[in-house]
Amino acid sequence: MLKHKNLLKNKKNLLAFSAGGDSTALFFLLLEKRIPFDIAIVDYGLREQSKEEVLYAQELANTYSLQCYTLQAPKIEQNFEAQARKIRYDFFEELIKGYSYENLLTAHHLGDRLEWMLMQFCKGAGCVELSGMQSVEKRDNYTLIRPLLASDKEELIEYLKCNKHHYFKDESNSDEKYKRNSFRKHFAQPLLAKYKEGIKKSFQYLDEDKNTLAEELPLTMLKEFAYFQASTQHSNILTIDRYFKSIGKLLSASERELLKTQNSVVIGRKYIVQQRKDFIFIAPFVEVPMEKRFKEKMRLLEIEPKLRGYIAQEQEIEELLTSLLA
Repeated sequence: MLKHKNLLKNKKNLLAFSAGGDSTALFFLLLEKRIPFDIAIVDYGLREQSKEEVLYAQELANTYSLQCYTLQAPKIEQNFEAQARKIRYDFFEELIKGYSYENLLTAHHLGDRLEWMLMQFCKGAGCVELSGMQSVEKRDNYTLIRPLLASDKEELIEYLKCNKHHYFKDESNSDEKYKRNSFRKHFAQPLLAKYKEGIKKSFQYLDEDKNTLAEELPLTMLKEFAYFQASTQHSNILTIDRYFKSIGKLLSASERELLKTQNSVVIGRKYIVQQRKDFIFIAPFVEVPMEKRFKEKMRLLEIEPKLRGYIAQEQEIEELLTSLLA
């Protein structure tokens, strides 16, 4: 049930824990395989039960001599799912940086992957996007690993019941005001109940096709400026998407479409992506006064006006662009 054990042993692992069935199953599977790890849990303060979940996490950590990191999230006023994800990953990445963890482990399973795939399919997506979650993803300073991605939720719950491990059921997972929950109830769960083995094979084929169609390209960072050498459209968008995920931003379907047809795209009103000849540049979108000399230099280098604001504030990046493009 537990995949990628060889990537986890003798490593410093951080488990994203919630006290729900998925992460609790992963918790005990890691213990069984004698894989070292600590846990981190976020309380969004929406349910009374969440306080019990944090206490349970701390109790487990004490019992098994693990570190347990907790975060009381600030109140989220709108766009809950996206904001909660950003808060969660900012917290995990702060811990990873502060305590030198090498891997972040999440308990995503086959049902989660199918829900995501169906949601992307209904918005419009190609093979690379449909393959969705990957069991191993390299991030800037750590590796995100999903050891349960090929396991079904029912398998995990059966494991917990057979071993008499306590876990919490989050009732908000049944609230259909969240799109993912609606897809889970009406589409993913019925499909898995009938076609689980076929769905597992389909994801294997999608992963093989994705590796053929697109590759994530090496990306270089200088402060908040990122760039990489352009390749195929699929590979370019995959690399851009991975970068934004690493900083807690998910590209919308409309932003993906714009990246296919336009050389300069503002992402979330905060970032600018420019595709220029052999390179793709990503930087914060800022507006500042610029000297005439600088504007003329950027014009000659064919740097879009919207990208220039951040560069104008960073001499090192101006020099970098000169060496790359002059």
